[in-house]
Amino acid sequence: METDEDRIITFVVPCYNSAAYMDRCIESLVRAAEGASDVEILVIDDGSAEDDTLERALGWQRRHPGLVRAIHQDNGGHGEVINTGLAQARGAYFKVVDSDDWVDVDAARAVLARLRELRASGGVPLDMLVANYVYEHESDGTRLAVRYVREFPQNRVFTWDDMLRPFPPWQYMMMHSVVYRTALLRACGLRLPAHTFYVDEIFVYAPLPHVRTILYLDVDLYHYLIGRAGQSVEEKVMTARVDQQLRVGRIKIDSVDIPSRAENRKLRRYMIGDLTITMCICTAFSILSDRPDHLQLRDDIWAHLKAHDRRLWHRIRWSFIGVWCNLRTPLGLRAFVWGYHKMQAKFKFN
Repeated sequence: METDEDRIITFVVPCYNSAAYMDRCIESLVRAAEGASDVEILVIDDGSAEDDTLERALGWQRRHPGLVRAIHQDNGGHGEVINTGLAQARGAYFKVVDSDDWVDVDAARAVLARLRELRASGGVPLDMLVANYVYEHESDGTRLAVRYVREFPQNRVFTWDDMLRPFPPWQYMMMHSVVYRTALLRACGLRLPAHTFYVDEIFVYAPLPHVRTILYLDVDLYHYLIGRAGQSVEEKVMTARVDQQLRVGRIKIDSVDIPSRAENRKLRRYMIGDLTITMCICTAFSILSDRPDHLQLRDDIWAHLKAHDRRLWHRIRWSFIGVWCNLRTPLGLRAFVWGYHKMQAKFKFN
């Protein structure tokens, strides 16, 4: 039986009624792995019922045996697909690529080459590889690359202490930008909730205190499609699913005791910034929702943070973003929504 060390990486492609667009994603991964025997691609059908997603996945498996594995499961949501992928993975590293996104072939080959080089060196295992991702805006054809050249040293293994500068408030690592060591994800007990959207936030955030060694490559690896109708990050969809966003926020708060100031100071600062953005997102979609209790939803998530860690709550609540999120007058609420939409227009994140 194969072990984690038999493959350099496992790519997991979650698919749910994805027949219209999954081929581009899988083809990019197959091309990146061309001629390699140390890569596996798990195409996981999450109980699709409206199209031939499973048949297409099986077709890729037939055409590329040993590289592509098609897996079918009852519908459990994005998190359950990642749980399945992590349980089935035979790669030393683990990367999720959503079925409506794709990878740049040359960038993916550069990532694979660097992982192989590090593995062959026999040194301290690399815990996390970070690369750029690109917003691909379907509505207007524009592109925006998110890079980390100002925050991270390039093309060398480093620790949190070696970060070049803190992340700006509007930037943080997403699932698109990270490759984790599989054994680290398993050791930290990562398990994502079923039937829940936006669990990619937990996937990136919860393992961070366990990360000791990092490598950043300045390559545009991941292409993230924005603007497809019905996409989970579309504003009206996120507003309708505000309960799920709030659930993810609570899980992030509860999943990690952020390291003390004396330990991993730069990691602590990053994680506080990341959680601040989460609180802002939870606030935004609470306020934007049509629910009569929308302000209570906002207040409840902030109260949850306070109950979990009062010092952390104080740090976030009285930051500029925290004050902005907790404006209470009608004028203040309108100002918050205006500011949120200005940021949305600038960065086109949904």
